[in-house]
Amino acid sequence: MGEFQDLYAGMSDEALCSRAASGDRAAEEKIVVRYTRLVRIFSRPYFLAGADSEDLIQEGMLGLLKAVREYDNTRDASFSTYAAICIRNRLYSAIRSAARDKHAPLNRYIPFELSFLQEASGHCVGGVSSVASDPETLIIQQEAHKELLDALKGRLSNFEADVLKLYLQGLSYSEIAERVSCPPKSADNAIQRIRRKLARYLYPGETSKG
Repeated sequence: MGEFQDLYAGMSDEALCSRAASGDRAAEEKIVVRYTRLVRIFSRPYFLAGADSEDLIQEGMLGLLKAVREYDNTRDASFSTYAAICIRNRLYSAIRSAARDKHAPLNRYIPFELSFLQEASGHCVGGVSSVASDPETLIIQQEAHKELLDALKGRLSNFEADVLKLYLQGLSYSEIAERVSCPPKSADNAIQRIRRKLARYLYPGETSKG
């Protein structure tokens, strides 16, 4: 089993997609795992602005699976680019549907979040498989979440700002906690505080103080 894992680890995204298209479920699982963090990166600004985290992750993963199963390597586009498009489109569709059906306030934060996400995705998709370690990608991620940080400037503590930066890079609560030397629950609590502060920024006069 270890030999197969090593084989998959060295494969390009496009090669894994080709194997997945041939019925190799292990290859499909490998590329899904490889891109799960990208799903989190794209979905987290929406969660911060009021959407449900689990629903967003599920929608983003469906977009990712669509990309894996429909990718055509004869076209002039890398898998990372195609995956980013599929994930974003699925998220946008889910958000708009929720806003139309029962969550009207979501309509007002879509433009804010679309701007933020488009800035991020327009640059980072080419190196997504190394999103955690590629220096260029990390710099681009910092630029991508600058808009949100600027919007919250003066509203966050230093600790909250540090947690938010890592959160928007797609790190788990455990990974964030390790980076900032705090319990995972403290990182979770910080994100909840940030959500409340962002809600007051997006919907002034409509949210209760807390």
